[in-house]
Amino acid sequence: MTRSIALLLAALLLSPQAFAKPIPQATFIRAAAALENPNVRFVPAYRRIAYPMGDVPASEGVCADVVVRAYRAVGIDLQKLVHEDMARHFALYPRTWRLRAPDPNIDHRRVLNLRVFFARQGKALKITSDAGDYKPGDLVTWNLDPRGSTPHIGIVMPRRSADGKRPLILNNLGQGQITEDIFFAYKITGHYRYAID
Repeated sequence: MTRSIALLLAALLLSPQAFAKPIPQATFIRAAAALENPNVRFVPAYRRIAYPMGDVPASEGVCADVVVRAYRAVGIDLQKLVHEDMARHFALYPRTWRLRAPDPNIDHRRVLNLRVFFARQGKALKITSDAGDYKPGDLVTWNLDPRGSTPHIGIVMPRRSADGKRPLILNNLGQGQITEDIFFAYKITGHYRYAID
């Protein structure tokens, strides 16, 4: 068993479940849709930010910031929740960045950390090739690089592709915080549901 699989299994087994009170799906979708803004620049730079409820400037961000901002708009602070979970269970989180301790400035902005957190505190759902299995408000992660690892995350939205076959995804892939048809454009690596009633 690889170390990453062992860590994910341990994360699931040790999960205390749901730090956040569930919110109605429609409320979360409205909050997420309000974030659409093609003028948000893709800026992955490390920044020191306030804690809790800290954020990089609204005019910039990465894919994880879309998810963090959507939850924050409904009163759920992933910065605080991820930091607290990492502080208690640091060994369950990836060591990709050679961290020696949790860092509340950046940990919630990293897709691999969000994957562990959502698997522990929400529901890790089956990855399928049936777009109907993915509901509005679900979170999906991808690997953008078939020869390496470039993780990405987005929110499944109720709008559909032009042919009606796929849900559109709210994300930031470099063209701002936009909803676009990328569902099956990359390899799906995770499917999660968190704090949605």
